[in-house]
Amino acid sequence: MSLPPLPPQLKAIQHYLKTATEHDKRDPVVSYYCRLYALQNGMEIDKKSPECRVFHVTLMDYLEKVKKETDSEAVHNEVVGQAHMENYALKVFLYADNEDRASRFNKNVVKSFYTAGMLFDTLSVFGELSEDIEKNRKYAKWKAAYIHRCLKNGETPVAGPLGGEEDEGAGATGGAPIGFEQPGPSQGYSQGPPQDTNPATSQLNLPTVTNRSPQDPSGGTHAPPSTPQEPQQASRPPPTQTFTTDWTPPKNANGVQLAAGQYQRAMKLCKYASSALQYEDSKTAIDNLTKALKLLTTGSES
Repeated sequence: MSLPPLPPQLKAIQHYLKTATEHDKRDPVVSYYCRLYALQNGMEIDKKSPECRVFHVTLMDYLEKVKKETDSEAVHNEVVGQAHMENYALKVFLYADNEDRASRFNKNVVKSFYTAGMLFDTLSVFGELSEDIEKNRKYAKWKAAYIHRCLKNGETPVAGPLGGEEDEGAGATGGAPIGFEQPGPSQGYSQGPPQDTNPATSQLNLPTVTNRSPQDPSGGTHAPPSTPQEPQQASRPPPTQTFTTDWTPPKNANGVQLAAGQYQRAMKLCKYASSALQYEDSKTAIDNLTKALKLLTTGSES
């Protein structure tokens, strides 16, 4: 099934659709959620004009067809799908960040940061973005804009976070400095992760998610804010624990009454710590376990 031409008023979703097309064979799960994000945002832009309605209906039918024909649990189960997309987006982000910190500034780095930012955008189909994802999203988009601008003006970019007012302001406004032109074919490269055409970009062969060590989220000049993602190998949601009606949870030793959401948050922090230990990142593991312990003993992480 082919989609009709994209109406001009839906230009804002063009790059998400292009990223989806680039991943049709590389990673169909990424393609599916990129198109789903494009559909949801396209309908918010214009769902009344005839040409947009035709496009949305066709795209909706296409997504339904894909969902029926695939047996991928990541497409049928949103929990698994979210883990897949988070890990994939983080992998693209870490590639760009490692290249940036090694001062290897080129169009592939711009493209990878920009693509990572778009992939983080697509995570909104699963609900509100977490604080860590939001920070990575803004940083990736700002870095893409910053390096692109420097290369365009013949300047040498500064590796890593600048740690000054500029990157703080960029984050507050969504990432892109004023005057940023989205990189595209006119600049000699297309959107999406670079293909495996040479050794310098061979790390971006991304058909699956592999364990690449996340950078330390609290290391200042060592990494942009980032919490290690939960392992992708969690192929299905954790079983729901049930209790008999006469069961009473033990009292908190400090007399703090915790809500169910706080227990869930503590569980998530422990999972983050477990993920960090898989990467032998003791600092992040200790940080998350400390937050979980403080939450359970005081009712607050901070």
